[in-house]
Amino acid sequence: MAERAAGAGVQSVERVFELLELIADAGGAVSLSELAGSAGLPLPTIHRLLRTLVGLGYARQLPNRRYALGPKLIRLGEGANQQLGALAMPQLKQLVDALGETANMAVLDADMVVYVAQVPSPHAMRMFTEVGRRVHTHDTGVGKAILAQLPEEKVRSLVARAGMPTPTGHSIGSAESLLADLDRIRERGYSVDEQEQELGVRCFAMAVPDAPAPAAVSVSGPVSRVDAAFAERAVPALRSAVEQISAELNRAAG
Repeated sequence: MAERAAGAGVQSVERVFELLELIADAGGAVSLSELAGSAGLPLPTIHRLLRTLVGLGYARQLPNRRYALGPKLIRLGEGANQQLGALAMPQLKQLVDALGETANMAVLDADMVVYVAQVPSPHAMRMFTEVGRRVHTHDTGVGKAILAQLPEEKVRSLVARAGMPTPTGHSIGSAESLLADLDRIRERGYSVDEQEQELGVRCFAMAVPDAPAPAAVSVSGPVSRVDAAFAERAVPALRSAVEQISAELNRAAG
């Protein structure tokens, strides 16, 4: 029987991706009844779609009969991150040329952020983070810039699952302190990692507007160079970079 179209798409395909997004939003595992409540679909329909996803490796059923994302999605996610990083490289290079400090791009990946691109500073003493490295959201410039785009309840659940370690004495260690900092980030339009992940390193970051997945760009370096005068140059340069990246993403999306 031909699949009924929904709008301009195919209904079953739209339902599959809706289920995958609901499982991802749950942050780990979700039950069949919870999916039914969120998706508004009949249980038999959800069960049929999940059975197909499990068989293909894009979802998995846990011993407690809850559902989680499957390992096949890892390869797709890695490929998408690589493409996103490649798309942003010209803007990251522009940032380094203009500011002289390391530029990074990161995306939200489950409860952490993962770096997908970097252009290093020409200075011998510089900030260096490996592409592919996963870090917490609450103590990084890119992480906090991304969190500032999310609703409070999602921020709370995300950091509750990931934990809030404090690698330095400057790190934020509670959800309430983090939410207060996110309010300040929304007001000024950018985040600051004030030696929160690594002593001696300061980072300015800004979220990419209208990105298909939460993403942010940062510039970082030693506090001796990344100071108030640097911020005056960095903020407009970051804003231009994320706007260009957003425009490229929209063009790529068609």
